[in-house]
Amino acid sequence: MKFRVERDALAEAVAWTAKSLPSRPSVPVLAGVLLRVASGRLQVSGFDYEVSSQVSVEVQADADGAALVSGRLLAEITKALPGKPVDIAAVGSHLELVCGSARFTLPTMPVEDYPALPDMPSSAGTVDASTFASAVSQVAIAAGRDETLPMMTGVRLELNGSTMALLATDRYRLAMREIEWNPDDPEISLNSLVPAKTLNDTAKALGPGGGSVTLALAQGSAGEGMIGFAGGARRTTSRLLDGANYPPVRSLFPASHNAEARISVSALVEVVRRVALVAERQTPVLLSFSEDGVVVEAGGTEEARASEATEAEFTGEPLTIGFNPQYLIDGLQNLGAPTAVFAFVDAFKPAVISPAAESGEIIPGYRYLIMPIRVTR
Repeated sequence: MKFRVERDALAEAVAWTAKSLPSRPSVPVLAGVLLRVASGRLQVSGFDYEVSSQVSVEVQADADGAALVSGRLLAEITKALPGKPVDIAAVGSHLELVCGSARFTLPTMPVEDYPALPDMPSSAGTVDASTFASAVSQVAIAAGRDETLPMMTGVRLELNGSTMALLATDRYRLAMREIEWNPDDPEISLNSLVPAKTLNDTAKALGPGGGSVTLALAQGSAGEGMIGFAGGARRTTSRLLDGANYPPVRSLFPASHNAEARISVSALVEVVRRVALVAERQTPVLLSFSEDGVVVEAGGTEEARASEATEAEFTGEPLTIGFNPQYLIDGLQNLGAPTAVFAFVDAFKPAVISPAAESGEIIPGYRYLIMPIRVTR
């Protein structure tokens, strides 16, 4: 194997592939990225039996072939190279990399020991890449991080006709976004549970270039338990989580509310951040709403306390409610709108935050539900 490739294209391809490699692989070869050259293209692949990543790059090839090298080491080296063409050659049990006057020799691992990447499931349809990336980032923040509850670490993907719904919850908050997409089968009705981290990383990587993302999902026995995403020269597959017993979370959204507040997102985020400085871990911030606006308060140990008022339009009976400050900030920052609309039933029921435009109209499609924390005063 011998080829020349542009430094930026190589660095980007290796960095993206290496990102999904396991930090503690079960076998050494899974820490590697597979470089394979054929027909003037380089394929960079990574696989850990859970997630596979593959990207192809145009190269000037002198000899076809394959080599398996440490992914993280190669990613660090290619990122640090000067902005010149890179010459790579497999020589015996080593990979030689030359860029300008920089020269690296890396040990290789046996290519024959590397597992075959899974095939992509059949295509289910396409979705706008930037819209998909935005929707995933809005929802993935609410997914759980506790690996002992794997079901909560996923994003539920609901495909019904031309509507794609994404939902995630860690039991303390719930995010839901609905977007339009282009299904291959207009009558499609499928649900799947995708690991949130994988979905977020994939959507971020496929989003910036624009265009569309092809969603590949098993329909029947072929590729059961797998989902695939393809965009441009990149493709990813991921194992699905078992979502058979996923709770009916949509029912958590209240059918009606008794009070409503409209607040500037940037102003409230700043106030909550400042006030939360005195709050200890797990200590809520209190939001007291009235027709005069909202007062945000927090208390810590040794009598440390803080409060700050900010403007808000409020309708309903005065209300004081406590929230985890980070969960509140996460929801506000992902609204993608200048104004947040809070809908309350009472101080002990979940509140729903929706984005609103400058005109004050609620923007449909995204809702963030946050559980209150009971506080004795």
